[in-house]
Amino acid sequence: MLNGDFSVLSIVKIALDITIIWYVLYKLLMLIRGTKAIQLLNGIFVVIAIYLLSVVLDLSTVRALMSQVIVWGPVAIIVLFQPELRRALEQLGRGSFFSRNSTSQEELMNQSIQAITDSCVYMAKRRIGALITIEREISLGDFVSTGIPINGKLTNQLLTNIFIPNTPLHDGAVIINQDKIVAAACYLPLSESPFISKELGTRHRAALGISEVTDSITITVSEETGNISCTKNGELHRNITVEKLTELLKLELVTKFKASTTKGWNWRGKKNE
Repeated sequence: MLNGDFSVLSIVKIALDITIIWYVLYKLLMLIRGTKAIQLLNGIFVVIAIYLLSVVLDLSTVRALMSQVIVWGPVAIIVLFQPELRRALEQLGRGSFFSRNSTSQEELMNQSIQAITDSCVYMAKRRIGALITIEREISLGDFVSTGIPINGKLTNQLLTNIFIPNTPLHDGAVIINQDKIVAAACYLPLSESPFISKELGTRHRAALGISEVTDSITITVSEETGNISCTKNGELHRNITVEKLTELLKLELVTKFKASTTKGWNWRGKKNE
């Protein structure tokens, strides 16, 4: 009887041990999601895969090189992931590391979408040119560094005010991360696609350019016509209504957040000409 109780207790302990480890790993992955750390993590998996392949194929030189990379890898991880590790420790100290905040995140996303669409409607009516990029999984840190740091709460009023003509920040793109305006007056890469209509200006080319190299969503308000356009994955949706814009943003941001534990899905909207 004692052995039976001991066996059950051992199984419970093992299950609890595994559950805690997996939960901590999950929270760490959620913490670094959307930062450069997640891309570096992918690189680590590639290094491990190459090492295993070298073992299977008996590639001694590659195996020796990858062994050194793996030995010194932890030191490199501490150096490269320092901001994320510090943030994790800060959240652990505040007791927010293990908190459940899915509902609040969804509410923040809906509030951000409302602020963006309200601002676009205001600027479209007054033909105020705008270029708004929403950061997603791939970090836009390199492009943020080209602009002026804002790090302010995303509101309709602040976003609109940035693009008012003849103000210091109205040229360039605004980069948004969740409910924060991260930076303004940012430079985005221009698309070199030969299929872009000649009537499209620099803003639309920049919107297409950033969508070709990242998974961001970029909204453009034309200064000449007041039309609203949206780009993602190298696709340009021109002259969309505010209702369509809201639908696209909710589909890309809110719906994906709800389905974050399932397979990624693609934006299936057709290109509006």
